[in-house]
Amino acid sequence: AMKVNENTVLQGERVTLVPYTSAHVPRYHEWMQSEELQRLTASEPLSLEQEYEMQRSWRDDADKCTFIVLDAERWAGQASADEDCMVGDVNLFLTDTEDPTLGEIEIMIAEPSYRGRGFGKEATLMMMSYGMRNLGITKFEAKIGQENEPSICMFKKLHFKEVAVNSVFQEVTLRLDVSDQERRWLLEQTNHVEEKSYVKLKLPAGVLET
Repeated sequence: AMKVNENTVLQGERVTLVPYTSAHVPRYHEWMQSEELQRLTASEPLSLEQEYEMQRSWRDDADKCTFIVLDAERWAGQASADEDCMVGDVNLFLTDTEDPTLGEIEIMIAEPSYRGRGFGKEATLMMMSYGMRNLGITKFEAKIGQENEPSICMFKKLHFKEVAVNSVFQEVTLRLDVSDQERRWLLEQTNHVEEKSYVKLKLPAGVLET
């Protein structure tokens, strides 16, 4: 099961990525009431109980890797609980049973005031680097709604190429095959990232989640 990252914190410059725990669910649930986010993520609104179920499945499923994106600066003080620093989430889906080296990546910066400031870009790079190093991913795909121009632009800046357009779902598929050169570039882009233990960072503040 995808327990691989349940104790992993990735600390970057702007963002810190932490595992998705039940403590994050209420805030996440609140975000997903937004019609705009439902449209951008092509998702249905869930009840709070369903969202808790979903969080458990994310944690236990072998084909999903999820991090919650926190504002690194706010979180570093440790005075703030995760929930107060949440800005979005980033996911990697390993959905192709034929090809375990293919990961579909998804980024959501849910807090409007954090968009267009490089948070999504750093979180995406960190997740890609993590997927490449820890999960053996060598090909990334992103499926994005056609009207989501900022997201499409961001992935193109990260060297993704448009490979397909689905007019039924009105989405664009972008892809990046990680060559040696791309691998070096990705590692360079993320060489500032520190990997830490979530338990150790959270220990003084709260009781461990079972």
